[in-house]
Amino acid sequence: MSVEPRRVLHHSVMMRVRSYLVESSGIRLRVIAGIVLCGALGGAIGAAYLVVLDAVQQLIGPSRWAPSAHLAVLVVVGITVAGLVRLLGKPADVELLVDNIHVPDGSHGKEARLRSLVPISLLCIGAGGTLGPEAPLVTTTGAIAHRQAHRAGLSPNDVRILTITGMAAGFAVLFGAPLGGAVFALEIPHRRGIGYHEAAVPACIGAVAGLACSTAAGRAGLRPIWAVPRLGRLTWLDLPWSVVAGVVGAVVALLFTAVVRAASRGSALLPLAVRPAVGGLALGALALYSPYALTNGEFQIDHLLGATAIATLLVAAAAKLVGAAVCVATGWRGGFIIPLFFVGFCVGGALAPHLPGATPWPFVLGVMIAANVGVTKTPLGSTLVVTEMAGAALLPSALIAAIVSLVLTSSLEVIESQRDRVDAYGAAS
Repeated sequence: MSVEPRRVLHHSVMMRVRSYLVESSGIRLRVIAGIVLCGALGGAIGAAYLVVLDAVQQLIGPSRWAPSAHLAVLVVVGITVAGLVRLLGKPADVELLVDNIHVPDGSHGKEARLRSLVPISLLCIGAGGTLGPEAPLVTTTGAIAHRQAHRAGLSPNDVRILTITGMAAGFAVLFGAPLGGAVFALEIPHRRGIGYHEAAVPACIGAVAGLACSTAAGRAGLRPIWAVPRLGRLTWLDLPWSVVAGVVGAVVALLFTAVVRAASRGSALLPLAVRPAVGGLALGALALYSPYALTNGEFQIDHLLGATAIATLLVAAAAKLVGAAVCVATGWRGGFIIPLFFVGFCVGGALAPHLPGATPWPFVLGVMIAANVGVTKTPLGSTLVVTEMAGAALLPSALIAAIVSLVLTSSLEVIESQRDRVDAYGAAS
């Protein structure tokens, strides 16, 4: 066969493949390429972020210092954070990213705020701040995907799809749960349900691409370190106890919100420049009372697995909850998903042994999920993240707890930019 017919055949085959991909997915090939690219880029960024975070923790984390000396470290970090805010500007947060999804012009000043978010969050979390890396990481991967989509000249609707894809990649890298991470990214913009369903498949693709990229880089995210036993079939009693777990988790969410608002009112009386330092001082003082006030808690659950004393578990939960509220109120950047899981674990663990007929682990994990759902409004994503990490046998009871918490906390607002779907993107496209 001569060169020219080969070229014609090759071109014909490529056009058929392209046409098939576009028709089967309903998305233009350029957008498909962007989805894969944003997912892989999110995975690489997530892996790099967690590697740097590990290094920072080795330098200034609480494990390297005596409690009294670490109190001074926390104050110095707070002063440094205030200086970085003055130098680089106020850091971005999840609320800004959610605005970028809902409103086409919601990206004003986003790039400058992202530059300050990365170093500030690394310092705050690495020093032992109570909040976790999920919010800064997902904000970073989502914002970068948003920027790249804009630069590529995509339509506003496609920009939104790629933004959610970047967020899904960040969640997948952190939790090692691609399906749960994708659904979490779809739910987080809203208080009820999934509004942007057209981003569902792209989010799954981005999550898988992100996890694959981070795994290839040798970083698979924060795996669960607690030894969840392999469970058989759930008993019928586990289902009504799951309703109780949902109620308990909703109470935890309400309590967390109340403490955050009280701490925020108190911090509002202080000048902005001194709030991070005061936050560091408060965290250090809390750590003298309980070591569980520091770090987001993913490694501390292992320490409490054998704890049966109600007082031990409830003190740890209270310290973590107050520490997280202090961080939110004083500008110590991070996310509250992992701390809420920890608080739910402690409260559920304190109650489970005393509930007749309840299987402990389904109840405990139900409280963990429900506590997070009460704040983030992500019943499907939270359930999938935990069950992907802990075992699918927990799905029925975990989902019941999640839905009960969502119903009981439907009027509770923590992420204020969560809202129903708006048509600004559709009108602009």
